[in-house]
Amino acid sequence: MKYIFLFLSLSLFADESFISNLEYGAMLYKNPRGIGCVKCHGDDGRGKIIATYINDKTNQKENLIAPNIKDINYTIFYKRVKESKILKHNKFRKIYYSIMPKYDYLTDKEIKAIYNYLRSIK
Repeated sequence: MKYIFLFLSLSLFADESFISNLEYGAMLYKNPRGIGCVKCHGDDGRGKIIATYINDKTNQKENLIAPNIKDINYTIFYKRVKESKILKHNKFRKIYYSIMPKYDYLTDKEIKAIYNYLRSIK
């Protein structure tokens, strides 16, 4: 009888989460099953220099900078995470390019948790 009571009382709390949605978002932001967002977008999501290189055309030193993802709206954030493609219009053609890894394995709930975590950072 003790075991049944213990099981029933524990099952009442089974739906309770051990971490908050923001803590979950922080964990995913730092390491979403592989390369973490933090590596390129920084601790606060405002972007940072990923690499420095010499431009072949101008022979000038340039920085490859990850964009600020902290202040974009959810629709754009979601689309960038799922599609990982950026459209750039050239004078004569459209160019699709991306250096961002594809995170299409993240669930909608996980993407929302990351987004909410970024919005919560002061």
